[in-house]
Amino acid sequence: MEPETGDSSPLMEALTYYSREREAAAAKARKQLGVNELDAKALAIVGATPGMRPSELAATLGVTSAGITTMVERLVRRGILRRELDDTDRRVNHIHLAIDLEKEPWSQLARFDDACRRIIGSLDARIEADLADFLWKTTTAATEQVARVDADSSAAA
Repeated sequence: MEPETGDSSPLMEALTYYSREREAAAAKARKQLGVNELDAKALAIVGATPGMRPSELAATLGVTSAGITTMVERLVRRGILRRELDDTDRRVNHIHLAIDLEKEPWSQLARFDDACRRIIGSLDARIEADLADFLWKTTTAATEQVARVDADSSAAA
């Protein structure tokens, strides 16, 4: 399937298609689970770093402490997260997942990525390495160019 994006490069079209389909799959999973994008990011972070403090989660997500308190409380009430009091400081709590992200229905948050991993795993190792190298270099160069343009625009304003 080759979508029409208006790009002249088949590779750019393929990258745009991948990005769009990945986001669509993630949005569908979030909708079915009744969580927003920030909630889903928080779940992934807490899943990777169980026991983190709400302040650490707020800093990682770039949200205020009030915002993280509201989010955590909502997810605790829904049975998605749980809090544990710190053994040494009762004013501090630690956040843990109360669900298993690898089991249904929560596994659907990663279903698209899991399918891509299986397909990529079947590639020749050299081809995978070359593609990865290309994507890293391209993304880094584009990010640097955008940052320079943003810096130049800020300086001119």
